[in-house]
Amino acid sequence: MPAPQHYDLLIHGGSVIDGTKAPRYQADVGIRNGLIAAIGDLTGYSADARIDASGRIVAPGFIDSHTHDDQAVLSQADMSFKISQGVTTVIAGNCGISAAPLRPDMDLPMPLSLIESPPENRFTTFAAYLAALRQTPASVNVAAMVGHTTLRAVTMSELDREATTDEIHAMQQLLEESLQAGAIGMSTGTFYPPAIKASTEEIIAVGRPLTKHQALYVTHMRDEATLVMEALEETFHIGRELGIAVVVSHHKVQNHANFGRSAVTLPFIREAMRHQCICLDCYPYTAGSTMIRTDRSMLDGRVLIASSVPHPECAGRDLDAIAAEWGVAKDEAARRLQPGSAIYFLMDENDVQRILAFDETMIGSDGIPVGESPHPRLWGTFPRVLGHYSRDVGLFPLETAVWKMTGLTARNFGLQGRSTLKVGHHADVVVFDAATIRDTATYEAPIQPAAGIDAVIVNGVVAWRHGAHSGARSGQVITRKPATTRASA
Repeated sequence: MPAPQHYDLLIHGGSVIDGTKAPRYQADVGIRNGLIAAIGDLTGYSADARIDASGRIVAPGFIDSHTHDDQAVLSQADMSFKISQGVTTVIAGNCGISAAPLRPDMDLPMPLSLIESPPENRFTTFAAYLAALRQTPASVNVAAMVGHTTLRAVTMSELDREATTDEIHAMQQLLEESLQAGAIGMSTGTFYPPAIKASTEEIIAVGRPLTKHQALYVTHMRDEATLVMEALEETFHIGRELGIAVVVSHHKVQNHANFGRSAVTLPFIREAMRHQCICLDCYPYTAGSTMIRTDRSMLDGRVLIASSVPHPECAGRDLDAIAAEWGVAKDEAARRLQPGSAIYFLMDENDVQRILAFDETMIGSDGIPVGESPHPRLWGTFPRVLGHYSRDVGLFPLETAVWKMTGLTARNFGLQGRSTLKVGHHADVVVFDAATIRDTATYEAPIQPAAGIDAVIVNGVVAWRHGAHSGARSGQVITRKPATTRASA
């Protein structure tokens, strides 16, 4: 009789939710050489280390489908704000902004400067950026896109116009180089000033290399308010012209006049999914966060300042109170606080729940890892979905919640061998208590780790245990294998 198998790590006694929406089942999980080596009854098997998961859920590590962690994975490499909530993989390079390619001598416009590093630490090529991540790994895996705004900023002398033919050609070359280096796609942020003048035709032309690589087009659309339907149509048109999958980032309908319009956008998205590959994600909050803006549509609701370069003392304060103290209008106060970031309360809870419950919606935090008063989504997104929306509100079963942040996301982004508990897959695993998991980060105290997370394993190495970081940095750079991507089930 062969000798019992030996494992580096054995997680025993837990309920496995495997990331496919299948019902949970009791099983042990054996890990060896960074991979899942066995799932089943492993009683009597030996291991270098063990985790008792009795009464706990054992699930794939969560994928954050929408992050701005491009520089944080190098400068804050322990990534406690993600590891502590069970995230083992981040998708970086969203909203048109990425850490590469950049020039040391260029001034970075907002929002690109939100992920700024000192000029001497900038990466002039995407290959150099990924090489740095491989040389000094973070605690999480990273799949990264190149930003259209970044390409514009590094190529164009003025951003308040459409690109010329020569500039488009230069951006195409940079995109091609980035895709060859391992970028999984290109993102746009046509909502923001540096890219607002980019036409649909410019985006299609710049994005031509995406077709050959079957890479993704991911977009913070031009409008998420009154013109949201037109913005969706533009997004789908770009995907059809390039023949590639598109991802609608942090889908929402904002401003009071548009509350309830998710009842229109979601059927439109569903119908379009019948004809082309379309994906979407959202975050579980009624407030968003981005650069400090002065336009009226962003200032109608409550605005909470998250960071301000000229007035750091204002972080954590309401814009109304700051404006009153200074004796100026809200837009003037916002102008004086620039550059910086703010939290905008612009969405309706019914829309948030409807979009979350849409069966094809992935989960992304859209957190900005800057300052002492970030949006609580940076630390709380995933436990909020699992605890508040799945368990307490009953929006969907726990198996569905896990799938939305694991198997669905891995499928849509082409991350093979990740985020499904299956023999041979990478051992990215989270152990949590379904009865107690919850977000503790609030708008008043946003830097708070989740409750109910017992352990987080990245590529077979324990990164988080008993409420503390282990110090391990076992993350890997992930590239895309698009053959696994499908539009909808």
